Amino acid sequence: MENLIIKNTKGEQIILGNQAPFYLEKIDEALGVDIESQKSPKQDGSTYIDNTLGIRAISIEGIIITRNEPRKVAEYKRKMERVLNPKLGEVTILHQGKEIKAVVETTPIFPSSEGSRGLFYQKYLIHLICHNPFWVDSFTESREMSYLMGGIKFNLRLPTNFSNRGFRRKCINDGDVATPVIIEFNGPATNPTVINMTTGEFIRVNRSLGEDDVLSISTTFGEKYVRINGDNAFHYIDLDSVFWSLTPGDNILSYESNNDSIKTRVTVKWRNRYI
Repeated sequence: MENLIIKNTKGEQIILGNQAPFYLEKIDEALGVDIESQKSPKQDGSTYIDNTLGIRAISIEGIIITRNEPRKVAEYKRKMERVLNPKLGEVTILHQGKEIKAVVETTPIFPSSEGSRGLFYQKYLIHLICHNPFWVDSFTESREMSYLMGGIKFNLRLPTNFSNRGFRRKCINDGDVATPVIIEFNGPATNPTVINMTTGEFIRVNRSLGEDDVLSISTTFGEKYVRINGDNAFHYIDLDSVFWSLTPGDNILSYESNNDSIKTRVTVKWRNRYI
């Protein structure tokens, strides 16, 4: 079984896998679905409306094994308890190139029943709850939308394209669900706008940016922000804006500005989400 790494907010970690001291035997996951429905008088059954995902529960079973060092069993138990200290907040679980945030439902369990412990070994059980139910890529995807290629223009019509200003990019969400984005503008720009042409939604900031200004926008639920050079700029958002996400599959994004400068750079970043 591929290694599973659990890392806490202090940077301490344990590696569970197929080698000592933390052998990994089994991982179980359960993801609830909250179904929204409506029932009318005298209706048989009900009418399905929508659903949302609940929290993800992860249970891990394994065994601590040492070689001819009985005292090491207690040391490794202590390390597991330290890494999974609930007072440190959420831990990060990394597995098969993806990661998820979780908090321990109970401190690590070390069974004392017959066959669960011995001089050189100790069984362990870990129960975790993931409030954000999605696994995400351990890396970040990014695309730049505004750039300049070539540099000269002729009236003569030729099959070769000498200069091409790109304002559109295709961004592919390989995940299972829509995923939020982080947009970064490097000025200059006036009323910068990024449109998801696939959904028709846009986000616009009614403000001019100088050459040294950096505008950052996050569309993550519960973590939305608009910042210029690190300072809050939420009040500059156009009221018709939508903090859109990338839908699964291909998304065509477009950039617009009332200041068509070749120095402007627009970068979109995201992490694919998986069920």
